[in-house]
Amino acid sequence: MKQRIAEAAQQMKQEITGISNYLFNHPELGDTEYQSAAFLTALLRKEGFQVQAPYCGLKTAFRAEFGGTGGSRIALLAEYDALPGYGAENKPAHACGHNWIAASALGGALLLAKACPQMQGTVVVLGTPAEETIGRKIDLLRAGAFQDIDAVLQMHLGRQTNLHVSALAIDSWQFAFFGKASHAAATPYLGINALDAANLTFAGINALRQQLRPDVRVHGILSSGGEAPNIIPSYAACKFYARAKSRTALDDVSERVKNCARGAALMTGARLEISKFENSFDSLTVNRTLCGLMEQSLKECGITDFVQEPELTGSTDIGSVSSCVPVFYGHIGVGSGVAAPHEEAFLQVVNTEEAHRKLLQTAEAFALAIARLTEEPALLLQVKQEFQQGMQTSVS
Repeated sequence: MKQRIAEAAQQMKQEITGISNYLFNHPELGDTEYQSAAFLTALLRKEGFQVQAPYCGLKTAFRAEFGGTGGSRIALLAEYDALPGYGAENKPAHACGHNWIAASALGGALLLAKACPQMQGTVVVLGTPAEETIGRKIDLLRAGAFQDIDAVLQMHLGRQTNLHVSALAIDSWQFAFFGKASHAAATPYLGINALDAANLTFAGINALRQQLRPDVRVHGILSSGGEAPNIIPSYAACKFYARAKSRTALDDVSERVKNCARGAALMTGARLEISKFENSFDSLTVNRTLCGLMEQSLKECGITDFVQEPELTGSTDIGSVSSCVPVFYGHIGVGSGVAAPHEEAFLQVVNTEEAHRKLLQTAEAFALAIARLTEEPALLLQVKQEFQQGMQTSVS
């Protein structure tokens, strides 16, 4: 199997690296990845995959399958949204390397289909839009997209190759304050200053930080603060991300953060509306059996520069997926650690010759790992047993 996958990689090298090239040169923001989704689904159809697009009511989501009618279903997750605001022209760009993520996911599925056309199980490619913003994996979860999936695999580019990755749970809160406009010089006493309420929210949260655990992160922006200095602002709004290592801990943190906004409204007399502007994500739990399988597969495909220290990343919607199905998620190091995801300098390393070499190696490793999972029922049973034990522990 390894030899057949390696031969398929040589035959499909240009096609797989071409995925990364195309997406890198056609960056699109979350929920507007129309060209990207069309390109990816057209390629999958050409290679014999059964494709549903759009999928689960999401215009830029898709599901593609290859394999038999029975057996296990292993999913590779493709992300293809870019980030805003890069370069002199302030344009979208793949500074998080989602061009590489999509290429590695499709690459693994394409190699497996070519090397094992009569495979026992099914490889599924799920196109998951807007990871950087709304987090559409959450919507796919709610729609049942993962109900028939036995395991999920995904890799991300980073400073270093590390399979011991964790991610924080996150809530996205908007605090909108409604006051009363008045002339700031002539009759300020007739106004209710919504901007004061927003500023007091920041002050309250900053005072709260001393009582927060080291793993907690709270950070925000003022999204609206008035129209002119000589008018008491009748409307102001701020947006905050609150993060913690577990959903339970985050629920407590979020309530305390919301109380800061409630107190600010009480102090100023402004009316407060609280809402979520993006989906909430759970923390990431990596299945150790899948991790061991992927480490073995990556080593066999030439990637050996593993860092063993645990790495805490930001937040990702695959965290919520890991609460519902066994997940492997890790980082592949690129660029000798000179830049990290979201930095403008990372654009210089996500689509290079090194990135393409590691893209092919990762795609091979995905194909090899999925082949083993579909052909070795005892291995997949071990994955599921570990997942169930973890779920029981979290509940207790």
